[in-house]
Amino acid sequence: MANFTRRSLALIAVLLLSGCGSLPEEKDETAGWSAQRIYSEASESMTDGGYDRAIKLFEKLEARYPYGRYAQQAQLEAAYAYYKSGEAALAVAACDRFIKLHPDHPNVDYAYYLKGLVHFNEDLGLLGNLANQDLSERDPAGAKESFDTFRELVTRFPESKYAADASQRMQYLINSLGAHEVHVARYYYKRGAYLAAVNRAAEALKSFPNTPSNEEALFIMVKGYDALELPELRDDADRVLRKSFPNSTYLLGSGANGKPWWKLW
Repeated sequence: MANFTRRSLALIAVLLLSGCGSLPEEKDETAGWSAQRIYSEASESMTDGGYDRAIKLFEKLEARYPYGRYAQQAQLEAAYAYYKSGEAALAVAACDRFIKLHPDHPNVDYAYYLKGLVHFNEDLGLLGNLANQDLSERDPAGAKESFDTFRELVTRFPESKYAADASQRMQYLINSLGAHEVHVARYYYKRGAYLAAVNRAAEALKSFPNTPSNEEALFIMVKGYDALELPELRDDADRVLRKSFPNSTYLLGSGANGKPWWKLW
């Protein structure tokens, strides 16, 4: 009886396994398609906003026809599709891969531009609303990555059609990164960490000269040195502020009631 039961269970298992194996496989719509057709279908999906489908088609194209001209273009298009679908990390990885595999490709400048753009838009919210955020513990690494990528693009491909836009974005990033440093310096000052505030403001002046935030950086240095009872350094910062920004709003109270302007804040 026991042997019969074991044989019955084995037979059932075989039948179940054979039944699972006979399930119909998912049909591949691209079976028999040429590289051109896969690329055309993927491009059409991109135009219609179907980025997920486009990504799958581009991946199939590269896997099936890895050495054709469509495969290289598919790599770039897939990077853009990742970007549009909100997959920033995958978009950057795809750009890096294209740059590594095709450093002399006629469109490699676009790969640099797209990589910089992904990082730029990723940190746009972080750096675009400084007044409403506490950035003291946040490192805008994406903005720095974006700046470095755009700089490489402009340096290597000064005649690229993307160079002008990249240069404008670089200036925005420099201004934003400078503002971030000053925001952190202000954060330290308000909490009584005067030495940290002065050092951060000085770093902002050194790393991001000629940016709009330099005026406040100098103001924080004057206030910080005064709080630290370092009059010579305070007066030096005051002279630089007056010379660099003679119409500074921070100097409006200068001389009132016989007190130095920094005592009025």
